[in-house]
Amino acid sequence: MGTKDQAAEQDLKPALRQRHVRMIALGGIIGASLFIGSGAVIHTVGPAAVLSYAVGGLLVVLVMRMLGEMATAAPTLGSFMEYARDSLGGWAGFTIGWLYWYFWVGVVAFEAVAGAKILEGWLPSVPQWVFSLVLMLLLTASNLASARSFGETEFWLASIKIATILVFLVLGVLFVLGLWPHATFSVGNIAQDGFVANGWFAVLHGVVIVIFSYFGTEIVTIAAAESDEPAAAVRRATSTIVWRVIIFFVGSVALLVMITPWRQVPSETSPFAAAFDRFGIPAAATIVSAVVLTAALSVLNSGLYTASRMLFALRRHGWAPKWIADTNSRGVPWKAILVSTLVGYVAVVMSYVSPDKIFYFIVNSAGAVALFVYAIIAGSQLRMRRRLEAEAPDQLKLRMWGFPWLTWVSLVLTLGVVASMLFVDADTRSQLYLSLISLVVILGVYTLLVRRRAGAQR
Repeated sequence: MGTKDQAAEQDLKPALRQRHVRMIALGGIIGASLFIGSGAVIHTVGPAAVLSYAVGGLLVVLVMRMLGEMATAAPTLGSFMEYARDSLGGWAGFTIGWLYWYFWVGVVAFEAVAGAKILEGWLPSVPQWVFSLVLMLLLTASNLASARSFGETEFWLASIKIATILVFLVLGVLFVLGLWPHATFSVGNIAQDGFVANGWFAVLHGVVIVIFSYFGTEIVTIAAAESDEPAAAVRRATSTIVWRVIIFFVGSVALLVMITPWRQVPSETSPFAAAFDRFGIPAAATIVSAVVLTAALSVLNSGLYTASRMLFALRRHGWAPKWIADTNSRGVPWKAILVSTLVGYVAVVMSYVSPDKIFYFIVNSAGAVALFVYAIIAGSQLRMRRRLEAEAPDQLKLRMWGFPWLTWVSLVLTLGVVASMLFVDADTRSQLYLSLISLVVILGVYTLLVRRRAGAQR
């Protein structure tokens, strides 16, 4: 290990290959929330869940385009945290950086518990906490080994998810068209009881739920900083986001409500497992459970990586302890990984010791963070674009569509989703309130930090 002074000067190594970055971009958007959570959305919204996914996807597409514009103009570790700092001020960079880190630490714990529940169903004699611990240890080791080890792990985990979705799409199309054995033409199921069966407010409710399914697409702009062609990697990832959203999410949900009448779509178990069962695929539930496990592991793997890189980037501005900057001979920020993992271990312990209080707070207090991040990204892009057009227009290799109007649409839509969380249901309101507490605490810490530095300079 290098000394602290040496490590402070040492940067991360470009260990990720382009195929790693491409697969992170493709698979990062597909999580267990699609494989399982889509059933609950369909029950809440009805067939118009397709619209909820489309509207949520539109917001993500616009945000990723803005992020792509900034990341190709100035690829850097920390990505949108750096853009927020440069464009809106230190408070924005500090806030978005720590909120993002906190979000992913909570997700790591949540996914470790989710993965353990699947394994416990296969091996009920083993305590669930043992599985959580094993999963955390395995993926911590993967991240500590090297950035390439993380990339390789993510490549194969993401490949399984993508292959499953593609198989489902092909078989699903054949099934609803009546071209599959024993199948009949069932496209009309999408209009059963009327397309907007539960009303337009339910569609809005669905948007609030699904927006969090898309969170994680921005990881590629962080990972790209450790590739040999960061600008090209980001440009490719942000250019393909449109068809990824349409095919993987909107397309999958549309097929689900065509394959099975929406009232019969399971909400507690995976609707994909039910669909594969209708296709006559043997052991469909077990196969999809294995895929959901890989999805949970993929998110856990990415969460550890993303949290550690954001923590490492925060150190650049003195917003995290100096020793966080330590890297090993392979350019891995090992202390940032261990700190992020340690918080994850504590959260996993709390999931068994205090599931209804401490663990509930950790998971739900980051619930609206995605929307806070999107709002700050939009604000950053507005400022950064105007500055680049005036000072360095040649750096704008990838431009936001319809600037500034679509940026403002994104910002208004994001704030509208935040506001709607107050009216959806008690759980959603609780997530918003707890997330606002997290926001206020972080802003309070930043204020104290600024005052302390100002006092030290006198």
